[in-house]
Amino acid sequence: MQDNMASIRSDEAVDFAFYRYDPSMGGAVLFTILFMGTTFYHIFQMFKTRTWFFIPFVIGGLFEVVGYIGRALSSKQSPDWTLGPYIVQTLCLLLAPALLAASIYMLLGRIILVLQAESHSILKKKWLTKIFVTGDVMSFLLQGAGGGIQSGGSLDGMKTGERIIVVGLFVQIIFFGFFIIVAGLFDWKLHKYPIPRSFDRGIPWRKHLNILYATSSLILVRSLFRLAEYIQGNKGYLLRHEVYLYVFDSLLIVIAMVIFNVAHPSEITPFLTAGPDYELTGNPNGPTVKSDRVYRGM
Repeated sequence: MQDNMASIRSDEAVDFAFYRYDPSMGGAVLFTILFMGTTFYHIFQMFKTRTWFFIPFVIGGLFEVVGYIGRALSSKQSPDWTLGPYIVQTLCLLLAPALLAASIYMLLGRIILVLQAESHSILKKKWLTKIFVTGDVMSFLLQGAGGGIQSGGSLDGMKTGERIIVVGLFVQIIFFGFFIIVAGLFDWKLHKYPIPRSFDRGIPWRKHLNILYATSSLILVRSLFRLAEYIQGNKGYLLRHEVYLYVFDSLLIVIAMVIFNVAHPSEITPFLTAGPDYELTGNPNGPTVKSDRVYRGM
């Protein structure tokens, strides 16, 4: 009887494993270096141009760096992995895109303000960032809570944590999908009913709106991949093959970050001309535009 009970416990133990493969040291080190490069350059760009609304984006990049360091540590432990590095890489890589998304949400608000085209948006400026950042925070907290429960190390905790993470990913995808719809409808209405500032070739709003579409699509595909991964469960096909993580998560996020290195939002913020009612930054005095074309507001 005791032998049978021991066998059952053993069978249950294999229902959840930290990894279903030996994590690649090369892959972890490569993306640690890539994310360090793009993130540190973002830090330099942010301070140089005072583009403070990109702080969440930079923090997201730092999360990616820490996450891949965690994977490298797990690789060194194969096959006797410990909970610490696993939880670090799980939490950091799950949560980072939510931080990137927060800055992307605020970028759309700035494009609308630059064009003075609030009437073309289905959401007013005072609600635009509030709604999407609130959804982002909900997703962040749910995924963080799921990872926190998993850090307990019990089999039940691991499975419960997975379910909560799935809910958090659903929230992220719903809000992000709605955000893309809002941006698309704004673009469509601007094309159908153009305003004078939309013809100003000195304002690179079209360039940055297209960048917003591209980076949003990359993050959305990554989130859909993560959702499928967690729905399949710990023994699912995606979690048994590390290559999918690097193709549909690591690569897509690093591309999104590099795109913003090349075309930094500081290119468009000098054109902000909002007055004291500027609500996306919380700056009661409003932003100011200097002659050196560097944005000084939040």
